Amino acid sequence: MMKIVQCWDDGVVDDIRLCALLRTRGARATFNLNPGLHGARRGHDWIYQHTKVVQRLALGELCETYQGFTIANHTLTHPFPSRLSLAEWRREVSDGRKQLQDHFQQEVRGFAYPYGEHDAALAEVLRETGHCYARTCLNATPCLPARDDFILATDCHHADPAFWERYEAAKAARSPVFYFWGHSYELMTEADWAGFDAKLQRINADPEVRWADLPELFPSSAPQRSAP
Repeated sequence: MMKIVQCWDDGVVDDIRLCALLRTRGARATFNLNPGLHGARRGHDWIYQHTKVVQRLALGELCETYQGFTIANHTLTHPFPSRLSLAEWRREVSDGRKQLQDHFQQEVRGFAYPYGEHDAALAEVLRETGHCYARTCLNATPCLPARDDFILATDCHHADPAFWERYEAAKAARSPVFYFWGHSYELMTEADWAGFDAKLQRINADPEVRWADLPELFPSSAPQRSAP
């Protein structure tokens, strides 16, 4: 049976609605967070596609929003990795993981590269700091098993026009997993939300797949989900 895994980046306010929808549909997910960017109030606004104001959740909202889901590291402050020294990168990675573990009181083993930037030296730091995989923005079907779990591809973005073609290709290849990712702020209209809900329901209706948590895919990882 093929496992379906998904992850979402950046800890934004739209995740509240997304998490509610995922709970309704019984879907599991991982959320990649930057603890250094969550303050006492919602903030760090930016404009997406010149029209939508995006806000990060306040620190006090995180535990309730993500209750029951997996938390993964996305660095402390979401820098461009290519602009950092390895020492600076190590601090971003280590401090991000520690703050997430302290805040959520759960082990954090997953990682997603900010902006998808990655190389072998960056990956080695992740190996040394308690992570068990690191997601890039590369696409590959099947995405697992990977040559390197610290340069991990996904099958596609959630809004990829070829989503269902990639899904069926993964099944045809007898892939053990189908993995998609995204940002909840990309769901800009009610039609977008309805379309994503329909996607979840179509996956739920497929008897040949099941939802899974990302840590299940890596033997060195222990369960990370917080208590429901």
